[in-house]
Amino acid sequence: MSDIQKLVLASGSPRRIELLQQAGIEPDRVLATDVDETPLRAEHPRSLAKRLSAAKARKALETLQKEGEGSAYILAADTVVAVGRRILPKAELADEASNCLQLLSGRSHRVYTGVCLITPSGKQRQSLVETRVRFKRLSRAELDSYLASGEWRGKAGGYAVQGFAGSFVVKLVGSYTNVVGLPLYETVGLLSADGYKAHLNWAAGAKA
Repeated sequence: MSDIQKLVLASGSPRRIELLQQAGIEPDRVLATDVDETPLRAEHPRSLAKRLSAAKARKALETLQKEGEGSAYILAADTVVAVGRRILPKAELADEASNCLQLLSGRSHRVYTGVCLITPSGKQRQSLVETRVRFKRLSRAELDSYLASGEWRGKAGGYAVQGFAGSFVVKLVGSYTNVVGLPLYETVGLLSADGYKAHLNWAAGAKA
C-alpha cells in the first residue's frame, strides 16, 4: 500500500472501525491514542470535540514519526454528548451511566463529533458535526435493564444508539452515524477532498 493511500485510524473504537468498513474503507493501521479528555474550564462541548480530535490526530502523528513510519492519512475523532453546555462523561461506572440516562430521560440533547484528518503532506483538516436527539421518558424498569446490559460502558452520555438505547430515541435530527461515533458523510468528504480514494474498494465489495 503506497503512502498516498495509507490510512491510520487514531482510535481503538470498534464502532469507528465498523463505520469506516461500512463505507468501504479499511484502515491500514489502528493506533489508539491516550489523551487527557478533561474539559477545560467553561469549555463549550463543540470546542471540546474539536480540540480532542485534533489532539488525538497529533498524538498519532508523533507516534508514527518516532517509529520512523512513512507519511499517511491520519484520522481521529471525538464524540461529546451534552445537555445545553453541560458535558456528559464517557460512563465507566454504573452510577455515571445512571446519572446520564436520568438527565437525558424525556428531553433533548446534542451529540457533537469532531473529526480531524492529517494528510500525508502534513496538512490538518477538521470538521464538526452536530446531531440533536430526543429521548422518551425512561421508566425505572427500562433504566435498570439498560444498566444491567453493560452496553453503556465507555460510551459518551452513557448510551449506545446502535444498541438497545436505539429504542429510547423519539426523534433524531442530523447524522445518525455521528451519534454512533463517526459521521460518515463528513469523514469521507474530508478524505476524498485531500486525494484519498475512499470509493476504491466498492467495486470489489460488490463482487464479493
